[in-house]
Amino acid sequence: MSEAKLKVILLRHSPNPEETIAMAAKLCYSPADITSLKDKIETKDQKAFIEKLVKMGHMSPVEHASFTFAVEGISRACSHQLVRHRLASYSQQSQRYVSEESGFDYVIPPIIREDKELKKIFISFMQQAQDTYNSIVQKLNEKGVTGEAANQDARFILPNASETKIMVTMNARELLHFFRQRCCNRAQWEIRQMADEMLKLVRKAAPTIFHQAGPGCLHAPCPEGDYTCGTIKEVRKKYSVL
Repeated sequence: MSEAKLKVILLRHSPNPEETIAMAAKLCYSPADITSLKDKIETKDQKAFIEKLVKMGHMSPVEHASFTFAVEGISRACSHQLVRHRLASYSQQSQRYVSEESGFDYVIPPIIREDKELKKIFISFMQQAQDTYNSIVQKLNEKGVTGEAANQDARFILPNASETKIMVTMNARELLHFFRQRCCNRAQWEIRQMADEMLKLVRKAAPTIFHQAGPGCLHAPCPEGDYTCGTIKEVRKKYSVL
């Protein structure tokens, strides 16, 4: 058992994502055949066109580029928030098929980690959960219930802090929405950290698409209204150099 550390990897993405989006958009307006359109797009920088496309709000072509991430070191509490974004595909490590008898890792909220007494209480409870999990598995084994059949019932004792691993695939349009929601200061700290790491990676892979990506207040008034965090200048500065 140990404290888990966030790790985000961009595993795959559509080849030449910005060219793909440009081709999808120009196909809507061009009489040219596919091959000539493809050749024309490949020989010209599409940056200005992509920027215009996003500014116009013509977003359906943006759905043609997809990005696949591997994420580890997040809690089950975080993954439960992540999968609410339904226009995505997920594959998550199973607590049924993967036994936690050797020790589950866990995520400690920063405010708890910074307080020695709270951190001690927190880690003590994690150990109690581990001991209880192992005890349940052992008792079930004695009853002849083994493997996944034992794991699936013992896992009920595991806390939301339990670390999980997950693969996520989203198209670029859904990612832009995800960043608007989850990079916001009002988002829960853990999923906000994960979203920031994802944004750093896709900005390298498709800089024009994601150049202005981030929370909803970057280029407009704060959409949270009365619930605003009140730090719009600091937020804009952060994402200008992320």
